[in-house]
Amino acid sequence: MAETLGKGEEVAAWTAKAMDGGVKFEDALAARLDIIKPSKLNIAQCLKDHPLKLSQGVDTLIEALHHRGTHVYLVSGGFRVMIEPVAELLNIPKSRIFANTILFNEQDGSYAGFDPKEPTSADGGKPKALKQIISHPSHNYKCVVMVGDGATDAQAKPPAKAFIGFGGVIVRESVKAKACWYVTDFEDMISIVRQAS
Repeated sequence: MAETLGKGEEVAAWTAKAMDGGVKFEDALAARLDIIKPSKLNIAQCLKDHPLKLSQGVDTLIEALHHRGTHVYLVSGGFRVMIEPVAELLNIPKSRIFANTILFNEQDGSYAGFDPKEPTSADGGKPKALKQIISHPSHNYKCVVMVGDGATDAQAKPPAKAFIGFGGVIVRESVKAKACWYVTDFEDMISIVRQAS
C-alpha cells in the first residue's frame, strides 16, 4: 500500500525497525500510518491492483491443520481490512483474526487513526492476543504454537509453547536466533502435521 502511495521507502524503513525489534511496535505502527494515511479507497485500490499472493505451501499447511481439527488463528500487526481476504482464502473464520483496525471518517472514508484497544497495536501485543485466545472460556487449548517471521512473533513465546520462525520471504537473524525451529518453506511442517493426523 505504501508503494502505491509513493511512500514505500519511508514505510519500509519503519517496518524493518519494527520487525527486527529495534523500535517499539506501537511507535512504528503510528509512524507508518501517519506517513501513508490510507483511505478506504486507497486500500480497495491496493487490493485490486495487487492481488493477494500466499507463500507457497501455506494453504496446504492450513488445510492439513484444519483436517486434523486444529484451530488456526491469524495474529498480525497488519491491518484487519487486509488480513480478512487472506483468512477467506485459507478458510479461517474472521472470529479467529487478531489484527489492527484502521479507523475511517464516516463522511468520506479518509484515514482517521487506528484502534489502540486492539492487542496487536502495541509492543507485546501478540503474547496478549495469545493469552486472550488461550483463556477464552470456550477453548481448552493445551498447546499453542506461533509461526511467524518477525520480532513480535518471537515475543509470543510464552504463552506459546513453541515459536517456529519462518524465513521463506526474508531471513531475519534476530528472529532466527529466538526460534525453537526455523524453516524457509512449509514442507517439513506439512509432513509432520499429516503424520500426526
